[in-house]
Amino acid sequence: MLSNKKIGLYLLCLFVIGCSKAQKEPTDETKLPPVETNTANTSYQPAFNGQTRINGVKTKTVYKVNVITNSLSSPWGVVSMPNGKLLVTEKAGRMKTVTTDGTVSAAITGIPAVNASGQGGLLGLCLDPSFTSNRMVYWVFSEAVAGGIITSVAKGRLANNETAMESSSVIYRSNTPHNGSLHFGGRILFDRTGHLVVSIGEKSDIVTRPMAQSITSSLGKIIRITTSGAAAADNPGFNNESALPELFSIGHRNPQGLAVHPETGEIWQSEHGSRGGDEINRLQAGANYGWPIITYGIEYGGQTIGAGIQQKDGMQQPVYYWDPVISPSGITFYSGNRIPEWQNNLFIGALSGKHIARLVIKNNKVTGEERLLTSEDQRFRDITQAQTGALYAVTDEGRLYSIDKE
Repeated sequence: MLSNKKIGLYLLCLFVIGCSKAQKEPTDETKLPPVETNTANTSYQPAFNGQTRINGVKTKTVYKVNVITNSLSSPWGVVSMPNGKLLVTEKAGRMKTVTTDGTVSAAITGIPAVNASGQGGLLGLCLDPSFTSNRMVYWVFSEAVAGGIITSVAKGRLANNETAMESSSVIYRSNTPHNGSLHFGGRILFDRTGHLVVSIGEKSDIVTRPMAQSITSSLGKIIRITTSGAAAADNPGFNNESALPELFSIGHRNPQGLAVHPETGEIWQSEHGSRGGDEINRLQAGANYGWPIITYGIEYGGQTIGAGIQQKDGMQQPVYYWDPVISPSGITFYSGNRIPEWQNNLFIGALSGKHIARLVIKNNKVTGEERLLTSEDQRFRDITQAQTGALYAVTDEGRLYSIDKE
């Protein structure tokens, strides 16, 4: 028989081993290998650890995915209304409502004409913070004007019966027309000061690309305006009297996602790179995000872009980037309580990636990445959160998805 001393030592060993095992158990989410396994297009090195190919994570909560409807036509933007319906834009120039059981309305009348060539059309939209009382809607679209096609912003009152947009008017027009049909940007939202924040692309062409760095052009910019279309009075100004007063940040390529962080109120943004170099940025007033001077991508033909540099004094680094690209479009932060582990995570519709990316963010740094709905084989164009806490996403192929706790 074991002596009391030996039994005590044995129990002590079991306790130490048990504690050791417990300490090895992850205290947060289980870390997995990076979700990106394909070879990068370049040998460019990130500016800091975790800027790309962060470790993977996996949602533990059981969630369900439903196709609400598949009868939309190239939907581009989606927002949730207080009555539970979704308001959706279609690229060709139509706006419709969709119920959560999949009933799609006829096209809402009163929408100004759009030029839907190429990547243009009826793009992102948002509701006024006082929508329940004023029923105002704001949207971005591509418009044909003298000299070319521009990114414009309009507003209107959604009729009580939801069949018409009343008193529609164009409140802002980008100031650099160009006969190109690419890179319009196109997202819009309200910041916490009650101003509209709008993303505008640089139109892609070699001749317009440098305009992303020009403070006298609205191309390749994030602008911040009032609900009447005037420049917000406290915009940064860029220390130059010739700067457009509506400019908030510069140096963007094709920014197609904007979202307000639920805790900090800061605006985050997604941006298409070329061949590599898709970005997630945390926007700061007066900041320069570098395009086309610094980038983690290359030309589609394989050539370097500019001097082929990724860092430069006075230019902001992306919080996160992808190479190869996933083509990030609409984004939203999760602020619901249905799936607690998603709290303050950023959800991103990926077009060429054909998934919804989930980024875990802590202290403004990405700490994990997950790819959702990969088996659906859809180009996810926009994503929003409803008041119920469910996520809703639209795809280029015409589907509207709901994502919620099982």
